[in-house]
Parts: sequence; C-alpha cells; structure tokens
Amino acid sequence: MQQEATSGLVIRRSSHSVDEVVESLQAMLAAKGIHLFALVDHSGEAAKVGLSMRPTKLFIFGDPKAGTPLMLASITSAIDLPLKILVWEDEQGATQLAYNDPAYLGARHHIPETLLVNIASIEKLVEKLI
Repeated sequence: MQQEATSGLVIRRSSHSVDEVVESLQAMLAAKGIHLFALVDHSGEAAKVGLSMRPTKLFIFGDPKAGTPLMLASITSAIDLPLKILVWEDEQGATQLAYNDPAYLGARHHIPETLLVNIASIEKLVEKLI
C-alpha cells in the first residue's frame, strides 16, 4: 500500500531499521546482478563535518541493459537514471523509503509505456523492504 506520493515521488514506511533495509537492499541488488553505482551516506557525511542528521542513505543503482533503452527513447531520462532509493529515519524513528514513480518518469520524459517495465521492478524491490 502506497503511503504517500508527491510530484512523482513514492514514499513508503518500512517496519525494519535503516541498517536492516540497507543490508537487505544491498543483498537483493547483488543477488539480482543489479549494479550498485553508489551508496551515499548523507548522515555519515554530515557527522564528518560536525552536523547531526538522522540515518539517511541514498542508493543509486541500475542495469544498463534496462536503462539504456529508456535513455535512447528520451535522452532527458538520463537525469533520473540510474534508479534511486532514499532510506531514512523520520522524526518518530520510523524508517521511510522514497523512489521516483516509474509512471511519473514515463510521463516526465515521454518514455513509451512499453519501456516502463524496464524500471518498474523498483516497486517490487521496495515492497520486499517494507
């Protein structure tokens, strides 16, 4: 069940901690052979400069076989690819996950609907993390 959608952003609550989600997502991506381009530790970087931030991590991942056809159909889609999932702890201590809705990306970049299946798997990944 979708918790919130704002301008193409889907936000879902997880019953797991940020660390558990991070560990699970890393394992799922590796098992599926999906390349993790970067894991940005926003809260860790904040701590390095003396700032406090609740746990916040950004996954940047994808498969060139899936993403390249979208970029060939609409080069502007490259601004939103590779795919991203943001994982953070909210003010109440709950873990939240956010990602761009594939349908929103399709509309934003005029991507043919037949190609959206290439990025729709993000919804299944998130479903396993909540």
